[in-house]
Amino acid sequence: MKVTEHPPYAPALMESTRAIGYSLEAAISDIIDNSISAFAKIVCVDYFPTHDLGPYISILDDGTGMSEDHLQEAMRYGCQNPNDVRDPNDLGRYGLGLKTASLSQCRNLIVLTKQNGIIYGRSWDLDYVKEHNSWALLILEHEDMISLPGYEKLEKMEHGTLVLWQNLDKLFIGESDPKNALGKKMSPVREHLALVFHRYLTGEPGLKKVELLINNRQVEPANPFLSGKNTQLMDEEVIDIHGEKVIIKPFILPHISKLTKNEIDMLGGKDGLRRQQGFYVYRNKRLLVWGTWFRLMRKGDLSKLARVQVDIPNSLDDLWTLDVKKSTAIPPEEVRKNLSLIINKITDGSKRTWTYRGKKEIRDPENKLWNRMILRDKGISYEINTAHPLIEELFSSCPNKKRLLQSLFLQLQGNLPLNQLYVDLTNDEKIANESSISEENILKLLISSLEGIDSLKKREELLEILKKTEPFCEYIEVIDKAVERGELP
Repeated sequence: MKVTEHPPYAPALMESTRAIGYSLEAAISDIIDNSISAFAKIVCVDYFPTHDLGPYISILDDGTGMSEDHLQEAMRYGCQNPNDVRDPNDLGRYGLGLKTASLSQCRNLIVLTKQNGIIYGRSWDLDYVKEHNSWALLILEHEDMISLPGYEKLEKMEHGTLVLWQNLDKLFIGESDPKNALGKKMSPVREHLALVFHRYLTGEPGLKKVELLINNRQVEPANPFLSGKNTQLMDEEVIDIHGEKVIIKPFILPHISKLTKNEIDMLGGKDGLRRQQGFYVYRNKRLLVWGTWFRLMRKGDLSKLARVQVDIPNSLDDLWTLDVKKSTAIPPEEVRKNLSLIINKITDGSKRTWTYRGKKEIRDPENKLWNRMILRDKGISYEINTAHPLIEELFSSCPNKKRLLQSLFLQLQGNLPLNQLYVDLTNDEKIANESSISEENILKLLISSLEGIDSLKKREELLEILKKTEPFCEYIEVIDKAVERGELP
């Protein structure tokens, strides 16, 4: 058998790999993965639309840097075998990310790295490759590097790496104003990085904190589980696969009425809470995939508060069918089986939080303002509870108006703006009716409810009944203290 070397046609292959499907935010995330793997403490992303050398994007870190041989190898396509055992903290995989991610956005990739006081530089220039029809990796001399954006910063550092993207052709396709286009395209990058690297930005136990800046402005972590306000539905589940651990932690977010506007924006952004529910898969604590139930269930409004953290090690990449962009991952059968067992419990918790709006559930039907009725045809009707203590008191104090009041209540319950309510709720709008009532106002409301009742005994009896109804049942301690001060009944 004869053997012959048959390398790929350089211009064709390099142009083809540009179409793998990287978004700008995914491409920048891939470069930051390398920075974190190099133990960087600070990563600076900078962009400038009107530089003398043309618009550019740069990623500079203070990581360990590379030797010249290491840099030469890092610029090779497929510099690592994806089947090799990787360092447990390594965020890379295929040995393609630096090249494919960068060249998906630009035609000229420059990498400068500093180690032991020396700066080395290499460049892939697609126009040069096309012109010479060869795998021509450019070796940069000192005079080639000193005028490059970011060089002075790297020179002042003890060690680190600068990735520079020039000739940003892909970013400006169809754009009439490149200056404004770059700023607009970089805006969602901040949100993306804040979410994908939120555990590194926070510096959780066992993880070195990383500081990330975009044009000198710090990126704040966006925790999708709203730590400190969420509820962990059940103890973490540990699944053993081939001797490696997959850790699952289910959380339920607070009801929307208990969230600030900034928290709602952080948790759902433009897509809303509904689209962001589901599993959040982390590989070495870097977020890969989020907002999906992996077809184990459908997304619904009542499960929108359920989010599940899934931690996987990089040693199980092949089982999760991780792609080159590190933006898709499919759980193996062993994991899917375990997820199916807990998924109902997870979503039931979300439904309870959503249905009861974070409030205490009233079990006595006579003390509810509204009754939920299931009809014979399996339809649902909401009716005003005329047995409510306050309504009964109203009827007894106005016997001549009882029929008129009953007619009013029928009109109210028959003309609920259900369609608009549904739109408002599913749009994750914070509804003022659900806002907490101040202690001062709850006492005013209670006093006005007891006015006009001459008998002290009757006022005391009604007060005890009202303490079991909404909204007074949430303020028992406030009411009892008011009674001790002589303000009630």
